Amino acid sequence: MAAPSAASAPSTTAATSTGGSGASPSASVAATPSGALSGEPRSSAPTRPESPLTIFDVSRAGRRGVRPPPAGVPEVDPQAALGRAARKEAAALPEIGELDAMRHYTRLSSLNFSIANAFYPLGSCTMKYNPLINESAAALPGLGALHPMQTDDQCQGMLELFWRVEQWLSGVSGLPFVSLHPAAGAHGELTALMVMRKYLNEHGGRKKSVILIPDSAHGTNPASCTIAGFTTREVKSNERGRVDMDDLAAKIGDGRDIAGLMITNPSTLGIFERNIRKICELVHGAGGLVYMDGANMNAILGRARPGEFGIDVMHFNLHKTFSQPHGGGGPGAGPIAVTAALAPYLPVPKVERREIKAKDGQVTGHKYLTVTKAPKSIGRMRGFMGNAGVMVRSYTYMRANGPEGLRAISDAAVLNANYLRAGLEKLYRVFFPEPCLHEVVFTAKGMPNGIRALDVAKRLIDYKIHPPTVYFPLIVPEAMMVEPTETESKETLDRFIEVMQAIWREAESEPETLRKAPHTRAIGRPDEVKAVKEPKVTV
Repeated sequence: MAAPSAASAPSTTAATSTGGSGASPSASVAATPSGALSGEPRSSAPTRPESPLTIFDVSRAGRRGVRPPPAGVPEVDPQAALGRAARKEAAALPEIGELDAMRHYTRLSSLNFSIANAFYPLGSCTMKYNPLINESAAALPGLGALHPMQTDDQCQGMLELFWRVEQWLSGVSGLPFVSLHPAAGAHGELTALMVMRKYLNEHGGRKKSVILIPDSAHGTNPASCTIAGFTTREVKSNERGRVDMDDLAAKIGDGRDIAGLMITNPSTLGIFERNIRKICELVHGAGGLVYMDGANMNAILGRARPGEFGIDVMHFNLHKTFSQPHGGGGPGAGPIAVTAALAPYLPVPKVERREIKAKDGQVTGHKYLTVTKAPKSIGRMRGFMGNAGVMVRSYTYMRANGPEGLRAISDAAVLNANYLRAGLEKLYRVFFPEPCLHEVVFTAKGMPNGIRALDVAKRLIDYKIHPPTVYFPLIVPEAMMVEPTETESKETLDRFIEVMQAIWREAESEPETLRKAPHTRAIGRPDEVKAVKEPKVTV
């Protein structure tokens, strides 16, 4: 097979494969018997027990990691104190020594892939580096040790920080009012749609029920519409990957049922909608509102403000644009920004800043209040105001970069994406061949020997590169959506280009290597449909 250069060859680990120096992943796996330790001859390979999956698999009756001191209070009979609520049997807690527990969780953590390990070009998700100063700020006792039930007078610093995050997001979006309430991007979509629904109900649009959605939209958009009580109507893209204006006009029709449009700009194709003003005018002319999915704001910070090209409401992903850690189940944040007309309908609770005045009328300071009631508000969408630690991290990022820095972020993100496009488009066709913004969408259609996007994605794992998004957007066959973000160096991008070129050569000379990839992980290529239904894997 055509092996990549030594500088970019994938490495192997003792836990998964072995082989001589410079060996390819497939060769090293073939040379090592199942269960053999790295460097051991076959004849002496011991039989290893399967690595435990959960802490309960490590548990052994009678083991303990800590022996607490006496409580110093009289013993209480649980049955007498709790009655029917008392346990009949002891809780099924793991029993394990401290050292074994530490090794178990350390081993599991070493299997994780993160932006701290290697390149993570997950398109449309902006998996970028989260500066450690953000963590230091979030851990400050006056911020990190607050409890959500504390009173406003005890939380003035955090409430002011919330208010300041709102001001930054308003400045970036060009929309005057912001709610930090939504817990994540899709929650922001739903919140925005509910705000739109209530506004329409009070302004003669109660019978409007259709939300227009381009065919390149994020998958959460139609789901959010359904939950909010709307139906959707798809708008097609033209040959350049942008909204087909004729189809849009046809789908609007007489406008009687048009409640609005959800649009991602830049789109999931990494393309800016040049007709965005005209699109907004058409929807507004039909009495509808325009919602913008702000997932891709990393491309236009300081370059374009959605409120200035006609957007009525949008959401932000603080974990994408403003460096909040992404993935792992949260917490996240999906604030929404709205026009003045929609502001009365924003959810509560929210922060309000009031002036403190001396007897002579001079303003001597400000105080921050939590507002829990507003006459036209859609009400609460969650238990508390927002995920405070998320706001601290994002605010730190905003202040560390400043307005000029935020604009530089987008400039670098766009430059990096176009650098990858230019370096790979001779092999991997760009479906819409023109300069992109923050991400570039290649297609694996037409690769040698019928190699597919999934094969390329799995093979990248052997090279210690996280796969990009594949098979999305749905309008691109065999799509591979790559987003390098602004935080990656030229050297990292050059290595990615070299690895992708090496994979193409492997597709030409030894396609089975790709079809059976990855070769260097504890888990190879599982049946992904079965894995969803039976989520038990071995590590």
